[in-house]
Amino acid sequence: MRAFNLTAAAALALALIALATASGTARATEAFENTWTLCRASATAAEQAYDLPPLLLSAIGRTESGRRNPETREILAWPWTVMAEGKGRFLPSKKAAIETVEALRARGVRNIDVGCMQVNLHHHPEAFEDLETAFDPARNTAYAAAFLAGLREEARSWTRAVGHYHSRTILRANGYRAKVFKAWRAERHRANRERRAALKAAREAARAKG
Repeated sequence: MRAFNLTAAAALALALIALATASGTARATEAFENTWTLCRASATAAEQAYDLPPLLLSAIGRTESGRRNPETREILAWPWTVMAEGKGRFLPSKKAAIETVEALRARGVRNIDVGCMQVNLHHHPEAFEDLETAFDPARNTAYAAAFLAGLREEARSWTRAVGHYHSRTILRANGYRAKVFKAWRAERHRANRERRAALKAAREAARAKG
């Protein structure tokens, strides 16, 4: 994820969503008993706040920090993910993730990606005030949404914006975009299955009452 200067409008939007999500983060964390849902829920909120195509940010998160849930076998973005030195680390908690980044920095490592959306702390030094915020799923996805919206404004294309989220190098951008679009298809299929299941349950409940 390369550096990008947010426009004034995007910066203002990020500030507004930060205010909106900061108070709700604690409640959201309590509401989600399963950590597996945190990135997806936060990405959905950020998509709506920044008027992104539905499920696109979720697909990018899945591509960036995707981890297979051993119970459901579904690949989901993991909020306590750290990438550095060519190695991805899925940590068990926010505390462990923060400690891992601190240890990497103590060794002089600076090129570090963090959180649901793998925001690079070197290329985006002003993204978060501290590591606690960097690993907050709502704040992490909000920054990524603002960044992606800025890339779309610059490129005039969601297709190019997705590739540029990862790299400006054509070959790397194309390869990354293919992965995201595959994940995006999977996210849409999943959402459709859930909608059908919900409609079926509603019909069955209506028949039971009748």
